[in-house]
Amino acid sequence: MSGRETAMARSPAARTSGKETASHKRARLQDLLARLEAAYPDARCSLMYSTPLELLVATILSAQCTDARVNVVTRSLFAKYRAARDYAEAPEGELEEDIRSTGFYRNKARALRACCAALVERHAGEVPAEMGALVELPGIGRKTANVILGNAFNQAEGIVVDTHVRRIAQRLGLTAYDDPEKIEQDLVALVPRRAWIAFGHLLIEHGRRLCQARAPKCPACPLRDLCPAAQR
Repeated sequence: MSGRETAMARSPAARTSGKETASHKRARLQDLLARLEAAYPDARCSLMYSTPLELLVATILSAQCTDARVNVVTRSLFAKYRAARDYAEAPEGELEEDIRSTGFYRNKARALRACCAALVERHAGEVPAEMGALVELPGIGRKTANVILGNAFNQAEGIVVDTHVRRIAQRLGLTAYDDPEKIEQDLVALVPRRAWIAFGHLLIEHGRRLCQARAPKCPACPLRDLCPAAQR
């Protein structure tokens, strides 16, 4: 083997092609994490909130809507609706109008009213800080629960898997699945628990800035030599 061939065999790009061993994947993950932290030192949840309830509401509204638009809507929404009971007892048509610009407003209004009614009935109007209790609420899945636990309570119970995280995890060869729960299982097996909360923020920021769905900016990407998709 020539010197050039030896160097290529030892390169990150070479390790990401073909069948990657578990130890190589973990080592590559550590490198990915370090580079993402350097590239996005201020990555955090971009939804504006001051209480766990506000974050729950904002996260429900963020489905198929940008966080920037949600933040515009919640400025007045949070001033009008202060407690879970306010949402639960709000006339459905009125709540729909208040959140109309986030899209899918009828479904979101029903979800908010049902979820907040359950909070009032089961948890005295408070947002629980346990994964099991959160996912039992109407309209709350693991993604929303992880957002709430990680950001409102600083509890790392899993990794948020949204469309950005799913896309980038697949491109980076960290998972072969499409199902969010299976993707999360793959990620938590690789990412140190101390970084679970941050990892979601980092991938979301990376997806917004560079690793976009239709036109990823691979030449500018700090992960390009570690990314199987960039080598194709």
